[in-house]
Amino acid sequence: MNTSDNRGGASAGYTTPVEEPLREPITAGAEDGPTVSRDTVGGDRGTAPGDTPDRGEMELAERHALRRVQGLSTELTDVTEVEYRTLRLERVVLIGVWTNGTQTDADNSLTELAALAETAGALVLEGLTQRRPKPDPATYIGKGKAAELRDIVEATGADTVICDGELTPGQLRQLEDVVKVKVIDRTALILDIFAQHARSSEGKAQVELAQLNYLLPRLRGWGDSLSRQAGGSGGGSGGGVGLRGPGETKIETDRRRINDRMAKLRRQLAHMRTAREVKRDVRRTREVPSVAIAGYTNAGKSSLLNRLTGAGVLVENALFATLDPTVRQARTPDGRGFTLSDTVGFVRHLPHQLVEAFRSTLEEVGDSDLILHVVDGSHPDPEEQIRAVHEVFSEIDATDVPEIIVVNKVDAADPDVLKVLRTRYPDVVEVSARTGEGVAGLVTALAEALPELAHEVRALVPYSRGDLVAKAYAEGRVLSEEHTGEGTRLHAFVPELLAAKLGEYAPSTA
Repeated sequence: MNTSDNRGGASAGYTTPVEEPLREPITAGAEDGPTVSRDTVGGDRGTAPGDTPDRGEMELAERHALRRVQGLSTELTDVTEVEYRTLRLERVVLIGVWTNGTQTDADNSLTELAALAETAGALVLEGLTQRRPKPDPATYIGKGKAAELRDIVEATGADTVICDGELTPGQLRQLEDVVKVKVIDRTALILDIFAQHARSSEGKAQVELAQLNYLLPRLRGWGDSLSRQAGGSGGGSGGGVGLRGPGETKIETDRRRINDRMAKLRRQLAHMRTAREVKRDVRRTREVPSVAIAGYTNAGKSSLLNRLTGAGVLVENALFATLDPTVRQARTPDGRGFTLSDTVGFVRHLPHQLVEAFRSTLEEVGDSDLILHVVDGSHPDPEEQIRAVHEVFSEIDATDVPEIIVVNKVDAADPDVLKVLRTRYPDVVEVSARTGEGVAGLVTALAEALPELAHEVRALVPYSRGDLVAKAYAEGRVLSEEHTGEGTRLHAFVPELLAAKLGEYAPSTA
């Protein structure tokens, strides 16, 4: 059910049409995706006080229902109060290796890691960086820095160390042996956030597949008992009656079960991908242009989708707040229909496992006719975000798709940063999804960049075939309409199938 308010009036210099009936749902990989509404982009979709909250507001309230509170312990002296306790924040120390770039780049990377940790529900206590030509092959940061890190962990009482990079299984284990607390890397942290925020069945399956891909080479046994292949005094073939033979180690059993689970998940995702491709083929047959909203995480993609179409998706000032893609059908002010897709956010050093697991979802970007590349204008280094997003575009074969760079949050951006972006990218569009500033210019740029339907028709449609006129308005762009005594004189750009039907009523040139 679409609970977004469709009663918004004129906004940003053009008029919102009267409320239109809902259409069939179009989803991009979300099994429980919301209903698609047909709206003119750019209308004011603010919810009036007292109205029913939209789906995004309800999801946000559910996500905030159980918050971890700093300073409150989960340990209770009276176990009867267990239902009323509050989760304590996990306390973490960050560590990063600075191999290239400037100190500012290293600081920005560690700041982003801190934001990721806070999104995952942790309390950041300290952050360290080390300048090295390359990470230490044994402990990632070297013996001396690892000892310093251990002292900081002991002094602060931290529970976890998070490394700003992907650690090998050997580095992970040896660093844990030094610091004596749990160690995770950037990839595991991002996977944890994805696991918390995935809502649809496909999103959960994609995240689980990525987690298993990450976990498989990092399995390890806890103690000798888990690697013993047979019991008894002799071991191996001398394990006693009923125990002779090589047996199967615990870690081998775990690997087998993980591989079986991964195979099952791949089969499930293949079926879901087929369903999405069928829906995509329907849109292609109708020649409906597709626009994908892509960009760095927390750049404001969902806010922009809500501003343009009133989608009502969840909006939160957090990294990877929304994972499940949402597709909405909309129209330009001149009447051309298109679909607008919100996609998962990107981040620098996006884990390879996620790119592979979410490849079927990311195909929405590669198969689109236009990309709205949303950039966070309030970020201290938006150009680095643009480079990181372009790297992901190259991985999913989306570099040839036309692109409009949209700088969001201009109301909070540094004017000098905006000036640099205008110089580097002359066609950049500046907007604020929160205030609506610049949305009219974005709609104009979007309408100009959309591909035009190739089939132009002029037809005199009898009044008995009013359904064809309605389809011309629904699926194409009507340039002129005139009612005569013989029927409706129509001049429009329409899809190929509709053009063939209208061609039967084309006026004779004889």
